[in-house]
Amino acid sequence: MRIRRLGWAGIEVEYDDRVIVVDLLENDAPLSPDLAFEFPLTPPTRLGRTDGALVSHLHADHTDAAALQRALRPNAPVYRPESEKGPFGDEAHPAAVEAELRKHGLHAETVAEWDSRTVGPFQVTAVPAIDGLGDPQVSWVIDTGDLRIFHGGDTMFHGFWWSIARRLGPIDVAFLPINGPTLEEVPNIEPPSPLPAVLTPEQAAIAAHLLGAKRAVPIHYGLDKPPLYAQAPDAVNRFRRQAAELGLEAIVLEPGEDLYL
Repeated sequence: MRIRRLGWAGIEVEYDDRVIVVDLLENDAPLSPDLAFEFPLTPPTRLGRTDGALVSHLHADHTDAAALQRALRPNAPVYRPESEKGPFGDEAHPAAVEAELRKHGLHAETVAEWDSRTVGPFQVTAVPAIDGLGDPQVSWVIDTGDLRIFHGGDTMFHGFWWSIARRLGPIDVAFLPINGPTLEEVPNIEPPSPLPAVLTPEQAAIAAHLLGAKRAVPIHYGLDKPPLYAQAPDAVNRFRRQAAELGLEAIVLEPGEDLYL
């Protein structure tokens, strides 16, 4: 198995000559003119030939319809959670994401928590997650029969880690968000919360440990623009330290770098 980190939360998974992507992002323009990533957004390797896509939630930094259209082969599936119902549900944001999926002719299918689908050699299962803004979100477990990957989107900490491990088996490698941002100027969020809206570095390592993971890879970091979006300081090193304390192998991948299992 080859897993490539694509930048932000995106990954590409190849097994038995079939490829899927998770939370693919190539364009940061929809986020905000005041936000910019510290790291590049790497395109997938098989443009027009990717076999399927998974989406953790319908925010523009995790659902890039134009990038998905370029990456996917014709009629390839896009699996996603239900539509927005949280604070963004009253805004144009989720409607715009939905409209972009339709505009680009993508075959996006809603998958409920604990339901599975098959893409070539991959069995993909949507598992519970908690969004920092109260919108629907899932994490994904990708199973090839001999290897299992967990992808955590930008979830917060929750109590489903044990049931995920029990129901789907221990995880070989967990890709977990680590930037633990605080959000003080998000529209329609009043009063703002001083608590992190995504896993902190320490929480991410603990989540990997609770999942029974052998290895953990940090994702979803490298964006810091306080007070709009204030990332946890020294996130990668904090993640490494906590992982080491728990006996986990922390693997830090640069965008475009591959992990072979």
